[in-house]
Amino acid sequence: MRDDVHTATSAAPTSRPRAVDVAGAYVALMKPRIIELLLLTTVPVMFLAARDVPPLWLVLATVVGGTLSAGSANALNCVVDADIDTKMRRTARRPLPRHRVTNQAALVFGLALGVISTLWLGYLVNWLSAGLALSANVLYVVGYSMILKRRTTQNIVWGGAAGCFPALIGWTAVTNELAWAPVVLFLVVFFWTPPHFWSLAMRYRDDYAAAGVPMLPSVATSADVAKQIVTYSWIMVVTSIALWPIAGTGWFYPGAAIMLGIVFLVEAYDLRARARESEELSVIKPMRLFHFSNAYLALLFVAAAADPFIG
Repeated sequence: MRDDVHTATSAAPTSRPRAVDVAGAYVALMKPRIIELLLLTTVPVMFLAARDVPPLWLVLATVVGGTLSAGSANALNCVVDADIDTKMRRTARRPLPRHRVTNQAALVFGLALGVISTLWLGYLVNWLSAGLALSANVLYVVGYSMILKRRTTQNIVWGGAAGCFPALIGWTAVTNELAWAPVVLFLVVFFWTPPHFWSLAMRYRDDYAAAGVPMLPSVATSADVAKQIVTYSWIMVVTSIALWPIAGTGWFYPGAAIMLGIVFLVEAYDLRARARESEELSVIKPMRLFHFSNAYLALLFVAAAADPFIG
């Protein structure tokens, strides 16, 4: 009997989640990989707005505030999508489907991050940037996650606008006012989002179908999806070049925008050709465009940041 008690007592501590695992689960709720991409469209715009190197403290304050704000939106998205995340391979390993964090704890965590990020940006950066970050948060959680995602195939088109706000936030962090240049970059990300996300959704179209989410690739043929990807890609490339006269950039940015745009269009047309040939994912290879789309956006914004020093 004593041996049984001793064994049970000694085994109890090991059954409890370690602090590092709990911390890791909360970090996972914030979706760090998505935050990295959002910051890639924030910091370069600060350089473009300053036409020089912005103050380091301002960059750090904006990055921290943006990270907390995006983390809040992502955590709250996990709460809203908890039921469908369990049905999809891509999301089944998130903290809520694996019961590493309770829904209530995730909700409190997400709301707390939202409050902290708004106050952080308001007091350390400016209230315009704080308001924009809060607006992006509400648009993503309420507009996309709660309203659009499960109701329309255009969910990611309009709901994805939340991911465009970092371009505005980066600009206003430096200038404390809006201008046409960041609006153009906002639109670049807006038109970039459908080709980027639909190519990923093509890879996981069966998951979305099983979860009952009307993501376009799960309800339309691959050829139809690829046709729309080409259309959005053209609009995105033309919009990216428009920054040249509107922001008065030098030669470096438009040169980079044109070259990157050509490669993006080639990838989009190749995807359309493969989609017309077959519905098999092994033939379509949608992840090729998805991976390049990440590189495209990062390089385009870096080119905008570098232009004042080169162009």
